[in-house]
Amino acid sequence: MRPSRYLAALAAIFVVLGALVWFGAPKGATVAERFQPKLGLDLVGGTRVTLEAATKDGNPPNRDDLEKAREIIEERVNAQGVSEAEVVTEGDRFIVISVAAQKSDVLRDVGQASKLYFRKVLNITDGSGAAANPAPAPSASTTPTSTPTASSTPSATPSGGTGGGSAMEPTPTPTPTATSSATAESDGRTLTQDELKKLVGDEAWAAATSLTAPATDAEVIKKLAPFGKLQAKWEIASLTPAMQYNIPQVTCELLNKRVPGSLDVRDQQVVACEGDGKYLLDVAKVAGTDVSNASALIDQSKVSGSWVVNLDFTGDGQTRWTDLTREAYNNNGTTKCETVALGEQQRCRVAAVLDNSIVSAPEIQGVLTGTSTISGSFTAGTAKKLADNLNFGALAINFEVPESKTVTATLGAEYLRAGLLAAGIGMLLVVIYSFFYYRLLGSVIFLSLILSGLLTFGALVVLGRTMGFTLTLAGIAGFIVSLGVAADSFVIYFERLKDEIREGRSPRNAVQRAWVRAKRTILTANAISLMAAVILYLVSSGPVAGFAFALGIATALDLLVVFLFRYPIMAMFARTQAFLSPRVSGLGRVLREAKEAN
Repeated sequence: MRPSRYLAALAAIFVVLGALVWFGAPKGATVAERFQPKLGLDLVGGTRVTLEAATKDGNPPNRDDLEKAREIIEERVNAQGVSEAEVVTEGDRFIVISVAAQKSDVLRDVGQASKLYFRKVLNITDGSGAAANPAPAPSASTTPTSTPTASSTPSATPSGGTGGGSAMEPTPTPTPTATSSATAESDGRTLTQDELKKLVGDEAWAAATSLTAPATDAEVIKKLAPFGKLQAKWEIASLTPAMQYNIPQVTCELLNKRVPGSLDVRDQQVVACEGDGKYLLDVAKVAGTDVSNASALIDQSKVSGSWVVNLDFTGDGQTRWTDLTREAYNNNGTTKCETVALGEQQRCRVAAVLDNSIVSAPEIQGVLTGTSTISGSFTAGTAKKLADNLNFGALAINFEVPESKTVTATLGAEYLRAGLLAAGIGMLLVVIYSFFYYRLLGSVIFLSLILSGLLTFGALVVLGRTMGFTLTLAGIAGFIVSLGVAADSFVIYFERLKDEIREGRSPRNAVQRAWVRAKRTILTANAISLMAAVILYLVSSGPVAGFAFALGIATALDLLVVFLFRYPIMAMFARTQAFLSPRVSGLGRVLREAKEAN
């Protein structure tokens, strides 16, 4: 063999890896930053957020639903560019998210129910709370000065339907009765109508149930004052849609704080807000599950370059969406838009309701039969967030955030020092043992470990930049365990070398024959370690997956060093006089036994 070729190949690998480490760093990075791998939450600090499942009856959710929610939340976290986030279930109702160097408010959003429904806007009134002041009499309508639109791509030309675009005479909107049961979710408890009546008193309750439109009379508004003292979460959510809409004291500020899932009932009218406008919305005829794909992009048709969300629907979903836009465009159907809900073009509006709030309520410019666009006051972040939530699906469970904990960088630094100390001690013990037992051959072990360590470190830096791999304490443990795997391959080869010399072969010849026989065993042993690491990585998550990944990559790189350095360097040592010296080589007793046998 020609050892120089193997060593040249190894040197080329180091050159390429070094170039990736140095030139792959962000522009303007310092020397330290160029060689800095990504570190995990337990090493540099970060955020841990706990999400608690909230169900109507207070019982733990279905285990399959909890696991499905965990998978969707993990996808949402990854979509935000977070590296090696740990998303695990704890107990029967908790999901814990741990991310290095992230803010808790970023993680809170990933637990949103994110259930989208499309509902026709029936009416709009003031939701700012100004109407709750009986003097002077407030205006009962709040129409946004700039109304977003929903259009079809590539054109917004109406198709189908019977209306030619002229406004139809509005018909009084059916108002939900005050006797309908409350449907909001809240800490496992929903207030009944009798309980609500006791909270506000008979006079306020009677005034509220008699309303058929938003209150404008000063005396009536005064009687409704106790409703302004209701708590924002479950008490407001337990009111009927008619009360939420007609009572001025029920402001948009209170409505936006309702518990998650308050608007999940598809076959009932609901109330939601856009800004200070309080909207009465029809039953949901299209859901987010009808959307096949959502994408955030800049609207090229406008000079301002505003952000929009394009929606493509499934086959049945597209049919439902087309029917809904036809109904809104022609203002027909069982329920019709009131005059106040119509825009300048006298077109009904359809609200996209995400969780408890309206993300956009555009005028329908035609019967939309293809790709549709949701426009509104979107930023790049909010448009992407909406598109991601729609693409990754709706959570089957609603969550609250009872705890958010920050792991300090100081504590992480202590963990890092402890991990590096453990790795250093482990390597030192292997080196001491190898020099004590194998002498000159121990230098081969030492150099091999150094090269494996450099390759592993370079791979960590590159993988951190390209695929977001972060080094955690579990990963450090995987590298420490890999030291034992590397030491095993040395023992296999060196002991096989001794057997060859005992059988009467010269040391130089024994190096070649020992390698041929030992490499199969080395490959088999390392293959088993790699298989175990791959399986463990595939079936686990979080720290266990980090441990498996670190063990796998360290084992693979050790094999590379075995073939490109260890055997070639042994072939070169075999040509030296020191290798033939019993005192220096570490083969002393074996060489003496072989000499005596001859």
